[in-house]
Amino acid sequence: MTSANPLVERGRGGGDALPGATGPSVDIRSRRSVRVVGRSLLALTKPRIIELLLVTTVPTMMLAARGLPAAGLLMITLTGGALAAGSANTINCYLDRDIDAVMRRTSRRPLARPAPLAVIRPGEALAFGIGLGVAATLLLGLLANWLSAALADLAILFYVFVYTLGLKRRTASNIVIGGAAGCFPVLVGWAAVTGTVGVAPVILFAVIFLWTPPHFWALAMKFKDDYAAARVPMLPVVAPARVVARKILLYSYAMVATTLALAPYAGWIYAAGAAGLGGWFLAEAHRLQTRVGQMGRAGRAPRPTETPAAAVPGGAGGATEGAGGVTEGACGGLARPGTNPAPMRLFHLSIAYLSLLFALVAVTSVLPLGHW
Repeated sequence: MTSANPLVERGRGGGDALPGATGPSVDIRSRRSVRVVGRSLLALTKPRIIELLLVTTVPTMMLAARGLPAAGLLMITLTGGALAAGSANTINCYLDRDIDAVMRRTSRRPLARPAPLAVIRPGEALAFGIGLGVAATLLLGLLANWLSAALADLAILFYVFVYTLGLKRRTASNIVIGGAAGCFPVLVGWAAVTGTVGVAPVILFAVIFLWTPPHFWALAMKFKDDYAAARVPMLPVVAPARVVARKILLYSYAMVATTLALAPYAGWIYAAGAAGLGGWFLAEAHRLQTRVGQMGRAGRAPRPTETPAAAVPGGAGGATEGAGGVTEGACGGLARPGTNPAPMRLFHLSIAYLSLLFALVAVTSVLPLGHW
C-alpha cells in the first residue's frame, strides 16, 4: 500500500539515491554486485514511504483488537503490507522512469539513471515489483485472511492503474483521487484482525484521504518547477499559490472534522487529543495561507504571462513560459517556492501530525479508561 503522494516522500522530499555507479568508468561487474543490486531494488520500493504507511497499520489493528493483537498476526500483516507497498512503488518507478529522469528531485532513482550507469534494467524492476505483489497476496491470504489480501491487491491496482497510468499526467485532481491508494493499510490491518471492514476503519481511511492533499500539495509547492518540467499537472503547477493554500486549508478543516468522527469508537481521551492535534495542524495551514497572501501583496514575483494549456496537461496557465513550458522559479505567479519556507513547514508538520494521531489511537486502544 502506498501513499499517492506518491509524495509523497518523507523527510526533505528527495528521491532515494541510486547506490553504486557515479561514472561510466565504473566496472560493470562491480555495479552489478549482489550488494549494489540489492540496495537498488530496495530503493525502488521507496522504504521511507512504506514506513509511514505502516505507522497507520499497527494502531488500526490495536483499535480493532481493543488491545494488542497477536504478535504473529501483527508481523504477518506488517510484512504483507510492506511487500504490497513495495510492489506498487516499484511498478510506479518503472512506469514513471521517464519523468523521474527529468525531475531533479527524483533523478537519482535507480531507473532514472542513463543506461550506461543503470544498475537495474526496467524489465528486472517490473518483474521484481510483480513478484513482491504476488508474495504479499500469498502471505496475507494464507496466514491472515483473504479479505486483507484482496484489499492489499486493490491498493496496488489502484495506485498503478488509477493514479500512475490514469490520473497523474492528466489532471490536477491526480493526488486527490489517487491518494486513496495510501489509505488502504488501515483497511488491511482491520480486516486482518476482524475478517471484516467496519465503520471505524472507513473513518480512518477518510482521515488519510483528506490528509493527503494538504500533505502533498505543500511538497509540490516547493518542487513545482520539477513537476512543470516533467509536464505533470500537480495543482501548484496549474493554479496560483493562493488557490493552493486555500484548498489546503479547506481539506485541513475537513480532515480534522473527520478525525473527531472516530471519537465514538476510540473514546473521549482520543477525542480531546485529536482536537488538540487538529488545532495545531489548522494553525499551520492558516499560517501558510497568510504567508502566501503576504507574498502576493508584496509583489515578490512579476505577474506571469499566460501559458498555453498544452504546455502542462490539465493546466490553465499561470506560469511564465520558458524552457520546458515555464520559467524556473515561477510558482503559480508567486516567488520561487524555495524562498518561502511555509510549505515545507506544513509538509513536515503533516507527517508528525499523522504519526501522533495514530499513536493516540494506539494508546487509547490499550487504556482501561477513556471510553464512552
